[in-house]
Amino acid sequence: MRISGITLPDEKRIEIALTAVHGIGRARAHTILDEAKIDRGIKSKDLTEDQEAAIRSLIEGYTIEGDLKREKSANIKRLMDIECYRGKRHRLKLPVRGQTSKTNSRTVRGGGRKTMGSGKIKVTKK
Repeated sequence: MRISGITLPDEKRIEIALTAVHGIGRARAHTILDEAKIDRGIKSKDLTEDQEAAIRSLIEGYTIEGDLKREKSANIKRLMDIECYRGKRHRLKLPVRGQTSKTNSRTVRGGGRKTMGSGKIKVTKK
């Protein structure tokens, strides 16, 4: 079964197979299947044509794949253009949502880890 250019895995349950589409997670897959009145445990290869059509029509109502990626990147670009705090964090490639950055984002900030190896000190990026 193909949805918006993505081939769903045949051997997986439909609730898991739908998550192969960018923008559909477990919760949204459950919502779609409940609205279409399809059992969550059925394999995607065992779907009938009517069930596939019902899933496709429900998915059309959501922003998925390329449109979603474009929308997300436009939102990030807007934040960077208005130079708000979150935009500055994005521009510097630092954690945006309040995560601790003193110790756990050294790789992004350029701090290397110094290790002893074969008698020499070498700086490695982790």
